[in-house]
Amino acid sequence: MVISEKDFNRLVSFVQGKYGIDLHQKRQLVTSRLSGTVKSMGFNNFTEYVDYLLKKGSGDDINQLLSRLTTNYTYFMREVESFDYFTRVILPEMVRKHERDKCLSIWSAACSSGEEPYNISMYIMDYLGNKAPAWDTRLLASDISLDALTKANRGVYELPDTIPPHWKKNYFKPAGGKMYEVAPQIKSNVIFKQFNLMDPIQFKRKFDVIFCRNVMIYFDQPTKSALTRRMFDATVPGGYLIISKAENLPADLPYARVATSIFQKR
Repeated sequence: MVISEKDFNRLVSFVQGKYGIDLHQKRQLVTSRLSGTVKSMGFNNFTEYVDYLLKKGSGDDINQLLSRLTTNYTYFMREVESFDYFTRVILPEMVRKHERDKCLSIWSAACSSGEEPYNISMYIMDYLGNKAPAWDTRLLASDISLDALTKANRGVYELPDTIPPHWKKNYFKPAGGKMYEVAPQIKSNVIFKQFNLMDPIQFKRKFDVIFCRNVMIYFDQPTKSALTRRMFDATVPGGYLIISKAENLPADLPYARVATSIFQKR
């Protein structure tokens, strides 16, 4: 199935305007990933499909579109260098800062299928040890994809060899075959929420740390700049933004770079 220039541009403008995803150079990807969807929904061509999306598309239709166009690829211990800095520098700093209120505020933005926020929670539990029950360590994890969030809430995975043995023992339970389910004390520590990063960031509290990794690769520079400024405003003074090694931030943004892919609000 072929998509015309006009329909491609209409679809690209819709997706970028609503969700920030830049598909201008992804015409082949759009065609290959959506052709089956167009046919399965009973449309004869992309024109009918795009007309429907722009005029009558439901939440389920949009969720299916976004699931087809984005790659919810993640895994435990991804870019472990960032986690090393988090446990070696950021966590001790946060614990000292919040010694009185004993409340950490962390956001895993674009959490995909959940491995990242569960990973963060495991590092926190390891660091706090027997002091953990005295702390509010619940973290927010958001994604635009309902499919990804459904998997994240289930918390069932095939574990990589990089998982530390004591994590496998303490933070997971067998779920049949090669699968393991995240243990209740870790699962209950993560609050999953659907959220579009193009929307205003208006959560109750500002964040000590925002993980926003491997999502800005889908955005053009103006969209990245605007999103990063919203995240800066949602970060407490001295707080951190952690992105992926594959991404970069515009040079004029107010965060200060303190390590590879790690920035601080000063």
